Amino acid sequence: MSRVRYSFSSRRTRKIENIRKQRAKYPKLLLKVIEISDIIIEVLDSRFAQQMQNKEIENLIKEKNKILIPILNKADLSLKNPGIKNAILISCKTREGIKELRDKIKIEAKKIKKSKDNTYNKIHVGVIGYPNSGKSSLINLLIGKTSAKTGAEAGFTKGIQKLKLSSNILLLDSPGVIPDTHYSTTNLEKISLHTKLGGKSHSQVKNPEIVVSELMKEFSEQIEKFYKIPANGDSEKLIETLGKQKGFLKKGGVIDEDKTSRLILKDFQQGKIKI
Repeated sequence: MSRVRYSFSSRRTRKIENIRKQRAKYPKLLLKVIEISDIIIEVLDSRFAQQMQNKEIENLIKEKNKILIPILNKADLSLKNPGIKNAILISCKTREGIKELRDKIKIEAKKIKKSKDNTYNKIHVGVIGYPNSGKSSLINLLIGKTSAKTGAEAGFTKGIQKLKLSSNILLLDSPGVIPDTHYSTTNLEKISLHTKLGGKSHSQVKNPEIVVSELMKEFSEQIEKFYKIPANGDSEKLIETLGKQKGFLKKGGVIDEDKTSRLILKDFQQGKIKI
């Protein structure tokens, strides 16, 4: 009997393999940070703190008897109480809470008794969280330098960085990771959630008008107020009106929905639209 042969494009095969490697790489680095660290800081956007919590990772940290410090970043952008117990409110923009966090790290570090055979004798503090949650910016404020690389694109940090907080405390920066329960490359609802939480930037997401439609279901009042456009919750009307106002037109005077939608997502992700 002859064997059935399946033919695949070598380019497509390489692309699939690269995607698999990337998906495997980041969780592996995250687990390494947790394993190395004595204290773990989980950075959460204060606007979406509960949605951004990685419960699976939090449980793992507890199982390993590590100290977990939840941080609510971008406190200046939130108009509501995130409701995370024992969390420290932080704003990298206004520097709110930075001293409190630095003091908290030092207090917890003193409680940790390093084993006598540990010649390195350093306290490691891992910084974890969703992509683009502000981990690197937070580290830079803590150490008072711009040592941790930062970028506007989600997933900018590609590897573990070790940075000195004090003579015996090292901070570990790592790539942001989207929880498995949130991750999808096809589910539009999950992709919209990635974008809302900053896991995908406005420039990376496909079909941005669909994400705008999802945001309008939850934040239509705030979005319409920001643009001064009474769209009555209709995302198509919002995009059409805003596109005309901005002059985002294609040939024939047709509204460039993609460009207009990405502007809305950009304003939302950068916190210009208060929620």
